[in-house]
Amino acid sequence: MKFAWDNYKLYAWGKNELRPLTRNGHVGNMFGGLRGASIIDSLDTLYIMGLMDEYNDAKEWVKSSLDLNSNGEASLFEVNIRYVGGLLSAYYLTGEELFKNKALELGEKLLPAFNTPTGIPRGVINLGSGTSWSWGWASAGSSILAEFGTLHLEFIHLTELSSNPIYTEKVMNIRKVLNKIEKPHGLYPNFLSPVSGNWVQHHVSIGGLGDSFYEYLIKSYLMSDKTDDDAKMMYYSALEAIEANLVQKSPSGLTYMAEWRGGILDHKMGHLACFSGGMIGIGADDGAPDKRQHYLDLAAEITHTCHESYTRSATKLGPEAFRFDAGAEATATRLSDRYYILRPEVIESYMYMWRLTHDPKYREWGWEAVEALEEHCRVESGFSGIRDVYTMTVGHDNMQQSFFLSETLKYLYLLFSDDDLLPLEDWVFNTEAHPLPVVRKSCLQDEATQDKTLAE
Repeated sequence: MKFAWDNYKLYAWGKNELRPLTRNGHVGNMFGGLRGASIIDSLDTLYIMGLMDEYNDAKEWVKSSLDLNSNGEASLFEVNIRYVGGLLSAYYLTGEELFKNKALELGEKLLPAFNTPTGIPRGVINLGSGTSWSWGWASAGSSILAEFGTLHLEFIHLTELSSNPIYTEKVMNIRKVLNKIEKPHGLYPNFLSPVSGNWVQHHVSIGGLGDSFYEYLIKSYLMSDKTDDDAKMMYYSALEAIEANLVQKSPSGLTYMAEWRGGILDHKMGHLACFSGGMIGIGADDGAPDKRQHYLDLAAEITHTCHESYTRSATKLGPEAFRFDAGAEATATRLSDRYYILRPEVIESYMYMWRLTHDPKYREWGWEAVEALEEHCRVESGFSGIRDVYTMTVGHDNMQQSFFLSETLKYLYLLFSDDDLLPLEDWVFNTEAHPLPVVRKSCLQDEATQDKTLAE
């Protein structure tokens, strides 16, 4: 973490990401003119790891240089999970009002995205003017399940901190729309029209486009101190539909999640879908009492399959997507799927499975990933993704993603830490690995003070 951070600070300070080979910064267009994504994403990681000098530099930058008055096209989803999530988490861990104020200011700028006939937000927003629209590539102007379904945790906390119910109302309305609509085989397709409130096409995936919607259902329930029964019901009925329609076993016995295209299975699993081992694990306790072991077994099987996608590559890092057809198992058969961009999802599942089972293999697998990252992704001035996990002559993509600092390294650190560091009964991680406290309605004392005491 220190190596990645120091190089970011040296060569890309204030930009969104470091380009480690060319030793410069990258701004990109995901965050609508906001800067410092790696700083905001790293605040809690630095603090948790006790890197206090680095944390203080980051805090100072937020104070003096984080300008929220930008006028570009931002992804509602990315700004929410990285910036809002990162600022909220930094506030709850440290009690610094600065982070809370910035989070609330930014939260308010996201609200105009919800001005649609259904209240389902559009995916892109101009943070200055408040105008919003759908991604050009999203079919028929639709909104994306993973994007509008991954606001709940942060928005509940925005309401908690501002005492303004608007944030909770916005995300509860999304649920209302989803509960009303007919779901094919109980499944949630990835594209929904924010105008009509109907599905636009029947593509279902637990990987990209769908993934964190499911994660936020079970986590909303856990974060509510297990009082949000609506979230619980939606999660378990979605999981049953996923098991009935998408979960498959390969000829050699690997359990994986296929994608569903209007009734036809595509036997492919994305690296992004590998978070689901951890998700099913943390939800195992709260379903039907007789299914606890079943869910823990399923979580372990999926995590094992994702580990196989790593061990079957030359670099011991997993590809962006791997397939189970034409004789291939857990390997990328297409050139375009062979890259690895420092993603966290497989390690995330190791961390949860370690916490739930304390089976030492999860730490062993995590250490294999550490060694592979050091060998293949560490370059002279930071960490870089690689273009092909199946070749030892590594081509680097020249990008140190902000989520590497926020998620990959944090989950690795937690995998090797004691369980009482951010215990799962007190904290829920947003999809960018920013820890948010469980909202306990019985606690009338100021939550921030309470969390500050915990942090100290």
